[in-house]
Amino acid sequence: MYLYLGGETVINTKDIIGIFDMDTSTVNKASRDFLSKAEKEKRVIYVNYELPKSYIVCKNKIYICPLNTITLLKRCRQ
Repeated sequence: MYLYLGGETVINTKDIIGIFDMDTSTVNKASRDFLSKAEKEKRVIYVNYELPKSYIVCKNKIYICPLNTITLLKRCRQ
């Protein structure tokens, strides 16, 4: 099954490791360091440049997304 993240971005749900809320998870320094390191390694993909509400960790990439986690979870269950 595939998950539409917005714009022109669609990912395979089999590749998803986790879906995280940007506001609550980036309070932790380890999460910020993880995202910073991934960005330096050019593994971060911005779905668009609106205010990010969530990020999706996949096997090889991290998607920064303007949709909230509840919306993404509902889309996964459909």
